[in-house]
Amino acid sequence: MSSEPARRIVVTGATGNVGTSVVRLLSEDPEVGSVLGLARRTPEWSPPKTDWAAVDLASEQSDLVTMFEGADAVIHLAWAFQPTHDPAVTWRTNVLGSIRVFDAVAAARVPTLVHASSVGAYSPGPKDDAVDESWPTHGWPDAAYCREKAYLERTLDTFDRAHPRTRVVRMRPAFLFKRESASEQRRIFGGRFLPGPLARPELLPFLPDIPGLRVQALHTDDAAEAYRLAVRSDVRGAFNLAAEPPVDAALLGEMLGARPVRLPPTAARSAIAAAWGLHLLPASPHLFDAVLRLPLMDCTRARTELGWRPGRTAPEVLEEFLHGMQRGEGAPTEPMRGRKVG
Repeated sequence: MSSEPARRIVVTGATGNVGTSVVRLLSEDPEVGSVLGLARRTPEWSPPKTDWAAVDLASEQSDLVTMFEGADAVIHLAWAFQPTHDPAVTWRTNVLGSIRVFDAVAAARVPTLVHASSVGAYSPGPKDDAVDESWPTHGWPDAAYCREKAYLERTLDTFDRAHPRTRVVRMRPAFLFKRESASEQRRIFGGRFLPGPLARPELLPFLPDIPGLRVQALHTDDAAEAYRLAVRSDVRGAFNLAAEPPVDAALLGEMLGARPVRLPPTAARSAIAAAWGLHLLPASPHLFDAVLRLPLMDCTRARTELGWRPGRTAPEVLEEFLHGMQRGEGAPTEPMRGRKVG
């Protein structure tokens, strides 16, 4: 039996898609003594060894230092995707809020910081050859999500130099899905009036095949396992996280029994831009532009240094997510609540 004291872990954004999976895995880990979940609204969900605190990272009044004192690691997951029409609002939460987290980690002398970066931080790259973690992380400047993720990569570069005793890990996952996130992600990207039951193969006789639309996916629980392994190890730096194979129209068409039909990117972007401009679609055309340019990621470092491997393939992840969307599934937290429409 280990003589080391059980770890105390603080998780920001603990009630969201990734946070709920990370908190659950940590609460089941015998090496973790306690988990403090931070979120804007505390949930009724009560996993073992877990306490909650209500915190708004956009507020300068948040006393993060006190909450971080005595922690062995802070896992920073908090992120706001909306409103996409007002990037100043997301900047306050995502960038300024993250800087408050980093400053509090330093002030409280927390030995480990694990930060949720993203494939969206990467500069445009290839869709046929996978890139490793050395690929530039300047993002796609026109998309707020990518711009914010890339800015925080530069912020952490500075943090690393200023606080060499703090072990900083940056996770760069692909697009994350699970059954319980279906309702939340439908609301974030498709709008709250998009009916989930419409996500049925028989209603999709064809799929738009857009050049450049080839991305990677990952089950949220598999990403959460990488976070857990990072806390337990002594690794530093960035880690790509994705499942195989890459997702494109051919793979989706095979999954859903639908015929891919070539559609020019300009036509698809015009439709998205029109719906976004009318506030019918939350996902912006700028994010669509970024997705067309995202590189595919090589995950060799996560396998060799973390001992991490995804437990589900990309088709399995998407199939589970679509079933969750059809049923309006969710989880017992405010961001993840399940609803079919509206």
